[in-house]
Amino acid sequence: MAKAVWNNQVIAESDSTEMVEGNHYFPKESVKQEFLRSSDMHTTCPWKGDASYFSLEVDGESNPDAAWTYPEPKEAAANIKDHVAFWRGVTVTD
Repeated sequence: MAKAVWNNQVIAESDSTEMVEGNHYFPKESVKQEFLRSSDMHTTCPWKGDASYFSLEVDGESNPDAAWTYPEPKEAAANIKDHVAFWRGVTVTD
């Protein structure tokens, strides 16, 4: 089971993540939404599409732009629609 942890808090946990470019993409329903805050950051990947980011807030601490998702991925990345990945100090184990 894959698990994403930041600031000693489990942010996401799932036994059905999608691996893309070395990142676990967690199904949206497995992510604890109470820790996510919308961010203004957006990036574009040539083959996945446009990514939207979230900051994490746990116990009064913030981790800006530490999670991302592809709300409308390109066809080549359709398997990560409605999935969330993490970086910037978030520990992901499987």
